[in-house]
Amino acid sequence: MTQEVRSPRRASAGGLARVLTTRELNRALFERQFLTRRTRRPLLEVIEHLIGLQAQASNPPYVGLWTRMEHFQLQDLTRCYEHRSAVRGSLMRSTQHLVTARDYPGLRSVLQPVLDRMIKHSAYPRELAGLDMGPVFEEGRRLLAKQPLSGVELGRRLQEKWPDRDGHALSMVVRMAESLVTVPPFGTWGVGGEVEFTPSEAWLGPAQRPALSQADLVLRYLGAFGPASVKDMQQWSGMIQLGEVFEQLRPRLLTFRDEQGVELFDVPDAPRPDGDTPVPVRFIPDFDNLLLSHADRTRIISEPHRKRVFTVNGIIRPTVLVDGFVRGMWKLERKKAHVVLRVEPFARLSREDRDALTEEGMRLLACVASDVASHDVHFAPVS
Repeated sequence: MTQEVRSPRRASAGGLARVLTTRELNRALFERQFLTRRTRRPLLEVIEHLIGLQAQASNPPYVGLWTRMEHFQLQDLTRCYEHRSAVRGSLMRSTQHLVTARDYPGLRSVLQPVLDRMIKHSAYPRELAGLDMGPVFEEGRRLLAKQPLSGVELGRRLQEKWPDRDGHALSMVVRMAESLVTVPPFGTWGVGGEVEFTPSEAWLGPAQRPALSQADLVLRYLGAFGPASVKDMQQWSGMIQLGEVFEQLRPRLLTFRDEQGVELFDVPDAPRPDGDTPVPVRFIPDFDNLLLSHADRTRIISEPHRKRVFTVNGIIRPTVLVDGFVRGMWKLERKKAHVVLRVEPFARLSREDRDALTEEGMRLLACVASDVASHDVHFAPVS
């Protein structure tokens, strides 16, 4: 039954803040992430609605788009990279994200303080103490404008000019301070090796849209991940002290509470389905923002399961969603002429759920392993 509590901020006006259950928050997230049903929207429109996909590894964004889109093929995203309509660069949480070329300059601008803070609180300022960074940034821009360079090669060339300084520190500071994107084929499906960087303006040309404000970003985040708290937005973006921005937006937003009493904000026209809305099984790739974009992740994964999925060295494993929540992990096991998708459930699955996962898994294999003749889905014992 839906609960209601009186909101302290609205009590004087007699306002009530509806309590959203965990399942209601789960269904809202599913709907906005195109997981309740696959979308037919154009690829670039999907990427922009999601405000990008985390992409420090090459393959996960491809799987993330496949699981959300009705007719996605691997070459669709690779073609966008090659045509420069989609790019990878350091953005939310100072991590590599796939975003559209239209979005990148505005996102990079509003998120630059996140990258600046990451550098400030790292070991690099100590290693570069006393060094005038102006000439370092200028030399970095000159080198990268001349040709794309890997982080290692950029550091080596900078160290030629500052031989008493650590090359990795020089490279990292330049890469965080400057607006850079990676160039294909690096970052495309199945391509490994050292990623190469180039200045975003050299690769994309002048910005196609006005700069984003913090308020713009909050509204877009809520549309893709809400209802959400201030801390949720800060977790997703890496930004801090956003409470004032939410307060400025309050007249334009709806407010709710979660079951713990935390205030949640939302854009009025976003979907908020009933908590009992049926949802299909889904395979979610490693590092997917679905699991990384809230301070309280219980709307999608329990705390005991989070500890199994999030490793101590920063790896976020691929997950299986059943009834909207993480119920296991998955991985691909390749042999010369055979690929197995192995599901590792956290608890016993019903026959119906196993059948649905098998069917969905075979569809995934048809996309990501079309070059291999034999496909199969196996279920590991519950551990």
